[in-house]
Amino acid sequence: MGLVFGGRSGEHDVSIRSARTIAAALSRGDNRQRYQAVLHYITRGGRWIVGDGATAALSGTIPAGSDNHLPRLPTTAHQVDVWFPVLHGPNGEDGTVQGLFTLLDQPFVGTGVLGAAVGMDKQAMKAAFATAGLPQVSYVCATANRLAYSDELVNNVEKHLGYPCFVKPANLGSSLGISKAWDRGALLAGLQAAAQLDDRLIVEAAVPARELECAVLGYGHPDASVVGEILYDAEWYDYTSKYSPGHSSLAIPASVPQAIHDRVRRLAVQATQAVGAYGLSRVDFFYQEDGQVLYVNEINTMPGFTSQSMYPLLWQASGVSMEELVHRLIDLAQERHGGSHPTPAHESAHSAH
Repeated sequence: MGLVFGGRSGEHDVSIRSARTIAAALSRGDNRQRYQAVLHYITRGGRWIVGDGATAALSGTIPAGSDNHLPRLPTTAHQVDVWFPVLHGPNGEDGTVQGLFTLLDQPFVGTGVLGAAVGMDKQAMKAAFATAGLPQVSYVCATANRLAYSDELVNNVEKHLGYPCFVKPANLGSSLGISKAWDRGALLAGLQAAAQLDDRLIVEAAVPARELECAVLGYGHPDASVVGEILYDAEWYDYTSKYSPGHSSLAIPASVPQAIHDRVRRLAVQATQAVGAYGLSRVDFFYQEDGQVLYVNEINTMPGFTSQSMYPLLWQASGVSMEELVHRLIDLAQERHGGSHPTPAHESAHSAH
């Protein structure tokens, strides 16, 4: 089993932490006999390291010095039966590494090229959600070159959204590059900052709402987990709140009416199918208690697996341990590659104890 982590995105460090959690799950219980992990660390420069260097990187000791002599492709495909890419953000969650493993004709955990690419790009994702009739907050799409006509762009945002609003790069995760704008100056500054990170931008209306999340597992007839809620001490759920201890907490299950819980689970599966994803995903929602309004915010097709990440914790609360979850994901990858029709995730979750 080839565990791939690191990568060229801004979420490099988060990827290492996620891989550490998965590696630990692979070494426990029945998984110890089932799998032998072959660690593959991708440097920030995009080079692949296997062996002692990858082991060191997993423990947090990043190899120093130039990596130009290292390969840009895995040289260990003959040693790997199934790949587990734990890569967040660009060059990992956007269809690129999925395309590589598809070309190698080897099974891999997670969605294929289409689901990853559409799920990663917020403009494409929102278009897919809209086509599927899913509820979303109001938004405006923009491109970096439109900033040459900044007055026209800002006027368009003010006309359709007003303030406050969120400015986001279309292709970064973990809240990187996101800002909240309360006025014209902050909006322009946010657009310029986001344009340094991505050519494609999204501006969304800011709505006062609780943030709910739901995990999806499987394909064909995927199952949805219980619903969780994120509580945070910042004005919004930024990178610091996500990855710094003490800045946020999770309520699992979320304290919402049963009808909302059930609707979130249904919408999570619909959102996953809308972008063509399968395997695993985490779908995030805004919930306005006044009127009990739900909006689909976004999907993550390779969600975090750190010790405080919502995806594994949601499944744990649904009766699926980390060890079982990792095994099920690998099993799904192999079954899909083999063309068979696996047992729906919810059945396997209850039968595999």
